[in-house]
Order: sequence, then structure tokens, then C-alpha cells
Amino acid sequence: MTTVVTPVRFEHRDSALGVGTATPRLSWQVTTDDPEWAQTAYELDLNGDVVHVDSAEQVLVPWPFEPLAARGRATVRVRVASGERWSEWSDPSTVEAALLAPEDWTARFISPLALGGVGTPAPIVSRAFTLRPGVVSARLYATAHGVYSATLNGQEVGNEVLAPGWTSYHHRLRCQIHDITSLLRSGDNEIRFLLGNGWYRGRLGWSGRRALYGDRLALLAQVEVTYDDGSVEVIGTDASWSAHNSGILADDLYDGQRTDLRPVESTVDEVEVLAEDLGSLVAPEGPPVRVTDVLPAVRVWRSPSGKTLVDFGQNLVGWVRIKARDTRVGTEVVVRHAEVLENDELGTRPLRSAKATDTYLLDDADEVELEPSLTFHGFRYAEISGLDVLAEDVQAVVIGTDLRRTGWFSCSDPDLEQFHRNVVWSMRGNFLDVPTDCPQRDERLGWTGDIQIFVPTASFLFDTAGFLSSWLADLAADQLPDGAVPFVVPDVLRTPAPTAAAWGDAATIVPWALYRAYGDPQILQRQFDSMRGWVDKIASLTADGVWAGGFQFGDWLDPTAPPDNPAAAKADRDVVATAHLARSAEIVADAAQVLGLDGEHYRKLAAATREAFARHYVTPSGRILSDAPTIYALALEWALLPTAGQRRNAADQLADLVRTNGFRIATGFVGTPLVTDALTASGHTELAFRLVLAKDCPSWLYPVTMGATTIWERWDSMLPDDTVNPGEMTSFNHYALGAVADWFHRVVAGLSPAAPGYRHITIKPVPHHALTHAAAQHHTPYGEAASSWRREDGQLVIEAVIPPGVTATVHLPGTSPFDIRHGRHSWTVPDPRPTDRPITTIRDLIDTPALWDETVALLAGHGLGADSADIARRIARYLDFPADRLTRLLTVIVDTEGGEDIHQAFTQLLDQRVRTA
Repeated sequence: MTTVVTPVRFEHRDSALGVGTATPRLSWQVTTDDPEWAQTAYELDLNGDVVHVDSAEQVLVPWPFEPLAARGRATVRVRVASGERWSEWSDPSTVEAALLAPEDWTARFISPLALGGVGTPAPIVSRAFTLRPGVVSARLYATAHGVYSATLNGQEVGNEVLAPGWTSYHHRLRCQIHDITSLLRSGDNEIRFLLGNGWYRGRLGWSGRRALYGDRLALLAQVEVTYDDGSVEVIGTDASWSAHNSGILADDLYDGQRTDLRPVESTVDEVEVLAEDLGSLVAPEGPPVRVTDVLPAVRVWRSPSGKTLVDFGQNLVGWVRIKARDTRVGTEVVVRHAEVLENDELGTRPLRSAKATDTYLLDDADEVELEPSLTFHGFRYAEISGLDVLAEDVQAVVIGTDLRRTGWFSCSDPDLEQFHRNVVWSMRGNFLDVPTDCPQRDERLGWTGDIQIFVPTASFLFDTAGFLSSWLADLAADQLPDGAVPFVVPDVLRTPAPTAAAWGDAATIVPWALYRAYGDPQILQRQFDSMRGWVDKIASLTADGVWAGGFQFGDWLDPTAPPDNPAAAKADRDVVATAHLARSAEIVADAAQVLGLDGEHYRKLAAATREAFARHYVTPSGRILSDAPTIYALALEWALLPTAGQRRNAADQLADLVRTNGFRIATGFVGTPLVTDALTASGHTELAFRLVLAKDCPSWLYPVTMGATTIWERWDSMLPDDTVNPGEMTSFNHYALGAVADWFHRVVAGLSPAAPGYRHITIKPVPHHALTHAAAQHHTPYGEAASSWRREDGQLVIEAVIPPGVTATVHLPGTSPFDIRHGRHSWTVPDPRPTDRPITTIRDLIDTPALWDETVALLAGHGLGADSADIARRIARYLDFPADRLTRLLTVIVDTEGGEDIHQAFTQLLDQRVRTA
């Protein structure tokens, strides 16, 4: 038997260079072919100092050694025991602490004295220095007001893009650390920093505001060189540095970059040392923004107006890279970007005021590569003028936070698989240092409502622990003293009293979801005051137990809302708000329990809110005010209905609403992540699948039929006639409505966490008859977990992979649940194919897909309705009527002639169904 331990991982970092704590927690994974293996102890070795711990824990275990000093390095190995049997030692892992306190810095912020002002070329700040022989290691610590990129002796430092990223700068400013040992040389050296506006000084939001954090670009940098005699030389930013102009004439995240490739004429400028407090400096908790992919152009052609258009085949985030040959001085190349085409031309209307344009003034050159570095765009198409290009000359450079992929899904339906790919691409594009709503127009903000509904999907697909814990720290920093949570984080809207249900509830829902995904109570501990503050704030706004009145986004972008009023949802806003108060109060009580705190106040608040919800909004029979699918989904999933009868009737009413809407989606942001779960949990799984598999507009798969490669903001961002939705707010890259992918993972494939960090797993696939196979795989903190099923010769083959250190409960069709341990498992059971049910009522008819489709075709052909949704809505009040009365009812409703002929044709359909059943 062989047991192998992976190298230690520190905190939530894939790279442990520059961790921001002196006591980083440690994690490891185990692979073994011993089915009886179970960790009972572990030993950690730091340079011969071995610590023994009797424990089965292997994720985020406490640092057992002396705390690291600033810059301190440690190399750690681990081995584990199962009883008396020990594994071999893991390969060593090295961790290095960042600068941990302001006093660790000798450098100070500097800013060009005359150059680098608003509206002027991007400055370069530089310093030459001389080193003696014997360099053994060197580090660069750097950050900026604005964004920066560094070169040392003409070579790029690191591979980050748009560093230091976007945080709530007045409270938290990330500092990067780079190993620059290999870039230095004995003798003369020069380090240069290009500074751009970025989020600090560029445009933010749709109102045209700039410089929200400050109007001066600034750099903080410290080079520390260690020699073989142990001495350390420090070169930090101070008054001895200088500045000059670069060839980047203008740069903005929304508008693009203008670059002059001709020789730059610039005077050398002095720098000013700024009196900036270094107490806001923090180490990164997650990975930086990097180039993550490069895609070739798939087509280059001329538009009807004669413009050169390029299609990259994928809606993405980044910029265009062009290889230009035999260029002539003074030529101007213009690159415009857009997500869609309108009338066969570049469709820039959805960008609103964002110019999304890069321009280049060329010099004489045999060959030159054109690409920006201080901006990014959301696009699939580009328009290039001033240069003739071939497809092989053009590439799309994809950027985003370099998150480690951890989750996958596949199935037999190509459209579902494409939808899932669209979810992944939308997440890649919008997880760009903060979880933004969209990456293309004059917005790109960290909307709280979007991420709180998407976080379970996000934490399955990618390792978001460090990324989102950093964002949550900004949320807490920007939270108002009274507990109100901004609509966007970092808060650039600065709304005076930002209290909106589902948006502000990100303060509770996101940390709780991260705890569930990664098993890290420290996330809850750090955010607990923020979580409690939000709940206390909204509790103070209640009257008679319910949260009513005031501004609410509500069930944002309900498909019935008009294009110019996305908040005009069917779901009552007060009902939505009160439901979220109950949910968040319950989460705070649960978090308090995890942390060993007294959460009884919040437990009672949740119970009182549920009681008030039922008293104000629910009838004794289970009807809920506004009678909208979102409302029923909230009430069912969040246990807001006190009696079994109310729950049963509410579930049936939700099912009927789905039926009578023709299986077209009828939820906005709030209801979308919950509706399929509410249907599944209440016994209406077939309807949940029909909702997911529908392709009419609006539906999840409608954009797929329209060629979408990302998730749209609106269900109908592109109308069926290939025109863009007339609403001013129309994006083709918004991850929020892709939150249903979490249901794909947990229900369709059957893989879900049953304990924090996947320490216990549920394997419970739902093998729907429309699919022949489905699978999900997830890299948990303990290792790979997977669940899959496939149909073979009338049997159902279900397979699971459980990592060591984890147990699972398995639910197979037709059997009682049972528990398993780690390893690869396979079971074969009879395939539970659906059985034909008697068609007694109109509801039964709708629940028989093939017959219902034939019926709709017949009725539509005789003018009794336009389509499935139209016909179903007409008969919504008559679902309990006998099925054979359908046509007689419709002919009365529509007031049409020829009813007897239609009725006879329909009767033949029913009779044929009975004969073949």
C-alpha cells in the first residue's frame, strides 16, 4: 500500500511568496491505495524542527512554529500517520512573509513633480543603481496609486497585469513582492515603473467621474538585495528617483489607450516624496490579474461600410494584439471593440459612453507588435482601421485574475454543455481583481447582488477563497458605520443610505458560502462584525417584523420587466426584502455557532421574521403575496412557510406557475439561483428539467441558440430578430443568471458538499431521461471528488471518486442512502425510466412533453394561441379541468369558429396517446 502526501500549501495561496501573516496556516492532500487509511496524526518539519500533532485535520491547520518575521522564509515538510503507519515526507514547500508592518519600509511614496498630471502622457519613474558582486537574492516590493508595470534592465518584472489591482484604496492597498534575483547584474542596473490611471484615477461609473481616489499617480517601491556576506542593500523610492514621459499619450480602463510608437521627447522630471500613511498596505490574499489565454482570430472580413472586422469566436476580456509589418511613420491604427454586431457593423451602443478604443501612431519599422498594457476591453469583435491585416496577424489576449480551475461539468446535451462553458467564460471575464457585473461598458463595478447569488457556482468552478476573502475585506472597510452595505464594492457610487435586500445580503451570504466551500472559519471570524452589522441595520428598518418600504432593487431583471425599468418585477419587493432578513439573520446565528459565540439573538430574530413573513404575506392555504415564482422559491428554500400544508400548496403553485408560463423562465436575479432547487426539493424535478432545457425566449438556453459564448445580463439581451435589446443597460457578459450551474453540479451530476470544506460529500445524481450521461468533478481542499452517471443497456452506472480524509453519503435510485469512504466506487442499478401516467386533467396533459408539443402545434395551427407559453397562460385557471375539455375551453376563451373540428382533431391525439401508452 502506498500513501503520498502533497507539498504543503500556505493559507489560500498557490504561491507562498509574500504571505501577509507571520503564522500561515497549512494544508495538504493525501493520495493512497489503502482503503482503510485514515489520518490519525501528522508531523511538520521546519529545518529539522519537527512538531508532532495527533489530529485528523489536514486543511488550514495552525502554524506550529515560531512566527515568521517580516521577509522571513521557512521550508516545511509534512508526513501523516494512519495508526502506526507513517507516509514518507512530502516534498518541501517554502513560504516567505511579506513586509508585515509600516516600519518594515524605508521607501516612501513618490510622484512626478511636473509630469504625469490628469490628461497627460503616462509617466515612467526610474532609478539607476550599482551593485557589487556576490548577489545571492533580491526582492522587489511595490505598489502604486494607479496601476504599474516594472522593468529591470529592460526585462519585465513578474507577469502581473494592472497591478496592484483594485481595492478600497483609502483602507487597503495591496503590495506585490517579486523575486528579481535573476534580473540583476553586478555593476550598473536600472529599474523603471510605468504608471497608468487604472481604477485610482481613471473613469469609474456611468456619470463620467474621474480621480475618485486622488488626482496624482504615485509609486512605492523597495528593492532589497542580499549579498553572500549576509549584508543587505536597500534601494527605495525617494527624492533621488526621476520621471519622464512614456509614449502612452492617454490611458483609461473604459476608453482605451493611445500609444505613440515614434521616439519620445520628454524632459526629465524630479519626483516629490508624498506624506502617505503606509498603514493601509496589505499582502495579496489571492492570485493577481495575468494574461490567462491567447486566442487566434477566426475570421477577418469587410463590413458593408468597408470597415475591417475581426471575429475571435469568443466573447472575452482583454485586448487585441496585432503584428504589423512594413509600417510607415505617422500612420494611425485604430482598434475598436464590441461584443456583438448590429446590422453587420460593430455594435457599440451597449458600451454607452465607454470608447473601448486603442490607437497607435506608428514609426517606420519592418515589424512591430501592437497591444496596450494599461486598459482592458470586453469584446468578441474588433474593428481595425489604418492597417490591412490577415487573420494570422491578429490575436485576442485574455486577461483576468489567474484563479485555479477546480470544477467541471459535462453531459450528453451539447447546449447544456455550451451553457456551462458560457458560465465559465463569464466568470473568467468578470473576476478581474473584483467580481464585476460586466467588463465592457462604462460600469465594470463590484455589484454586491451579482456575486451573492453566484458565489456557490464560483467557488465550485475556481478557487475563489483568497480572491473573495480579499473582496469581503473591502466590503467591511466600505460598510457604513450604521451597518449599511454599499451597492458596489469597492464603493465608488457612495450612495448615502445603501440598504437593498439581496445586494447588502452579500455581507452575510458570501462569507457563509466561502466557509461552506473551503471550511475556513477565519473567513467568518474576520467578517462577523460586518455580517452582524448588516443584519442589525435592516432589523432596525422593520415594522411589525417585516422590512417594507424604501428603495429596493427587488427581483432585478425579471423578464417581464420593461427594458427601461429592470426593477419592475412581478415579485413584491417587501416580500423579497423580508425573506432576505430571515435568511441573513439565520446565517449570522449559524456563523456565531461555528465561532463559539452567542447567536441566540439572531436565531430569535430569524424565527420572528419568518413568523412575520407568514403573517403578513402568506394565506392559510399557502398563497404568497404577488404570486410570483421568485417568491415561492424564496419561501420554499428558506423555510419561510410554517405548516406542511402551506409548503405543499406553495410548491404546487410554483409548479403551476412554471407550467402556465410555458416553461419559460420568469425569475430575475433573486429567484434564478433558487427556482430549480425549489422545484426539485418539492418533488417537481421533471418541471425543473423542462425549465432548464427550454430554448424559447426567455430561457437559459435561448442565448445558446443565438450563438452566445458568455452569459447575458438580460434574458433577451439579443432579441430573436438579431437586434440588441433597446434597454440602455444591455450586457452580453454577466455571470449572475449563470448561477443555475450550481444546480447542474449538485443535482444533475449529483456532487455537493454536506459539510464545510467538503469534509463530507453527498452523491445524489438525478438521471433525467432527456440525458444519457452527466458528470461533475471538483478539486476540494482534500483532493479530487467526482460524481457521474451514464445509461448502459437498460442499466444506470453511477461512479464516484472520494478523496482521502473525506466521507460521503450515496443516494442511488431505488435504494436507501449509505455511507462510503475514500476511493473510486461504481454501482449499477436498474435505469429508472419514466412511466406513462394517465392523462386525466389539463395539468397532466402539460406534464406529458411530447403530447403537449403536438397539442400546442395543433392549437396554434388553428389560431388558438401563438405558442406554448401563450396557450398555457390562457388556460392557467383550468388546469384541474378534464384534459378532453381543453379545446372547448379555448374556443370559448379565444371566441373562434370551427371548434368542433379542432376538438375532434385533439380527441384523436388523446386517443392515440391512450392506445400507445
